Amino acid sequence: MALDDWLLDQDRPALRLYRWQRPCLSLGRHQRRFPAAWLRLAAQGTLELVRRPSGGGAVLHGGDLTYALVWPDPPSNRFEAYRRASRWLQEAFLDLGQPLRFGNQRATLAAPSCFATHTAADLVQGAGLKRIGSAQLWRGGCLLQHGSIQLAADGGLWRDVFGSDPPDLPSLPVAGERLEEVLLTAARRWLPLPPLRLEHLGAQELAAVASGLDQFRLVPTPAAAGVAVSGSLTSPAASIERTT
Repeated sequence: MALDDWLLDQDRPALRLYRWQRPCLSLGRHQRRFPAAWLRLAAQGTLELVRRPSGGGAVLHGGDLTYALVWPDPPSNRFEAYRRASRWLQEAFLDLGQPLRFGNQRATLAAPSCFATHTAADLVQGAGLKRIGSAQLWRGGCLLQHGSIQLAADGGLWRDVFGSDPPDLPSLPVAGERLEEVLLTAARRWLPLPPLRLEHLGAQELAAVASGLDQFRLVPTPAAAGVAVSGSLTSPAASIERTT
């Protein structure tokens, strides 16, 4: 979360895909009320609890692929920005034989889980199953769009957190690095950004990111003691698609 917030301040187009080392529940920027059970799960070390810089409801990470998109000069119309910032995802899933469309429910914070509803910011498939939940943060005319692509949720943990079953989504024909290749290929073709290239963060950049960690870490857990970050890339460890 700190890295994505730092990227937004750089005012440069960027795209980051990342997975999670262990289960984590991220709360939306404006989500102040949540079940006490979440604090207990965090205190037990079952999951980590963090706050996102972007809005929306809580997202359970661990069985998903997360993306962060930074767009310095997006359309001022929010729905148009969502539409254009999400087309690469629709094209990628169309290539995978699973077309996605935008949701049609009203946005609300009444449901604690991001995946309990599907708004015009989300992408659903079939009879309305939500595959990708997205949320935004605008700062100084620059856009950060976060999204969680659900792949293989832990049903037991999902029920412990939200008291309901996860979306019963069909399996994808590819996984792991191959799925990321499909997504990045679609992103390079369809994102409304200049050409992107892979960049690795240096020591000074990582130190700047680390200085902002505390504003996103909500509850220290026994498992997180001494750990610098709550979520990280799997491969490459700190690589981002940014403009040349």
